[in-house]
Amino acid sequence: MSPYLSTAAQDSEPPQSSTKAVFPHVDSDPAVLPSSLDPFTITTQNGFLPLQTPQIDLPAAFKPLTQLAEEMPIVKEDGQPGLLATYQLGPTIDEKKALPDLTNDIDSLVALDGKPDLVAVTAAFRDYSFLASAYLLEPCWERWNKGLEGYGLGREKLPACLAGPLVKTAKLLDIPPFMSYAAAYSLFNYRFADANVGFDQYYNLRLIRGFERGLDPYSSEAGFILTHVDMVRHTGGLIQGAVQMLDAVAADTGSSTVTDSFELLLNTMHVIEQSMENMWSHSRPKDYISYRTFIFGITNQSMFPNGVVYEGINDNQPLHFRGESGANDSIIPLLDHLLQIPMPQNPLTEILKDFRNYRPKPHRDFLTYVRQRAEDIGVKDYCCKDLQTKVLYLRLLEHVRSFRWRHWLFAREYIIRRSSHPTATGGSPIVTWLPNQQFAVMELMREVWESITPAERDVQGKTVNEMMETVYDSYDKLQKEVEKWCQERDPKASQA
Repeated sequence: MSPYLSTAAQDSEPPQSSTKAVFPHVDSDPAVLPSSLDPFTITTQNGFLPLQTPQIDLPAAFKPLTQLAEEMPIVKEDGQPGLLATYQLGPTIDEKKALPDLTNDIDSLVALDGKPDLVAVTAAFRDYSFLASAYLLEPCWERWNKGLEGYGLGREKLPACLAGPLVKTAKLLDIPPFMSYAAAYSLFNYRFADANVGFDQYYNLRLIRGFERGLDPYSSEAGFILTHVDMVRHTGGLIQGAVQMLDAVAADTGSSTVTDSFELLLNTMHVIEQSMENMWSHSRPKDYISYRTFIFGITNQSMFPNGVVYEGINDNQPLHFRGESGANDSIIPLLDHLLQIPMPQNPLTEILKDFRNYRPKPHRDFLTYVRQRAEDIGVKDYCCKDLQTKVLYLRLLEHVRSFRWRHWLFAREYIIRRSSHPTATGGSPIVTWLPNQQFAVMELMREVWESITPAERDVQGKTVNEMMETVYDSYDKLQKEVEKWCQERDPKASQA
């Protein structure tokens, strides 16, 4: 593992007290919290979104960074071609020296309380991440855009003017120095066209940075990113429901409080999945493979067989980082941990664990706490003690299943049908990785359902029985689909 990967996701013993005592800001008004806090500090109001709308502008010293980020996209905000349109980002940095090394200027990003301004630091991290990924993958984009086979090779060295500030901001945030889902690509990359409208209308959302045509709010690139933002904006209910359930089970306050927690979690997931379904209309499947070129990582990617040297960092020895991935979202991991969904012990699950390092530190801390606390107090056993909560437990598992199933459909229609590249942007196997987790939740659902007697099933009504029929049917269907795609993409491997 790279020395620049965070270790904060490693297990630690959670304090034995109420969740709110461990996370004192969880019920705070995000607007009054200082900018020296990590902007991804979790609250029941904002959930997994940053505390405030992401910062766009940086102090005057960072004007060269901002200007280059604005000139970078294939299509700029004004509709004119940018540097990537003619493959000129690399030459602009390497030959024209358009970006000075602003590593020391990161120290000037200070909050009112005298501590590092982590909101501004995250804004800088976002902009450097976009430029670094564009710089490294620009040759791959040129090859892909010219219709040549494969992605070829990316650049193997990140110049000091990008590497230094990227590593410095990443250390302050305790995340790896590479494009990430939350702190760069998606959740810290939106603004409002009209602040007064806010989230009330989806098309009031705009991107701050984009690679291809993302600054057009109706583009598929914008739709792909902003649909994730729209989903995550509802996650305050998940935080509140998880906190309520953990504390209720720990205090053994009775089934009514646990039931209330389930209802909140179920209602929230219903809204999130409604938003998720809009991906099909916001972002056309045929467009994804194009802008996807810029969000690949280094780890397990053919474009970087020798890693990437960050100039002046790690004694100039190559580094490896995973790429941006929606799998780094925290919605489903929260429910995985709260509901104690067991994952198989295999290399695919090890990738799942590795992804934990790429989430913001507050997300990692909260998810680690939920996982360990749920294990300590036995959430699963508690919820399966009586029939009412057992069925609620199954219904929430169904949301995890249906979310993952939709994710699989996205992967199939946006990627697998359209690209022979064997790995996802995060470096996981494109066909088998998502089913690994999907099979796990369906196996747990079947286990719980089979612990309910036939007589008890009969009184649950048509909806629950049909839900479980779907689970059994989906299990068989997914097995056949995985076998089909593995056979078509690599017949020799499927026969091994």
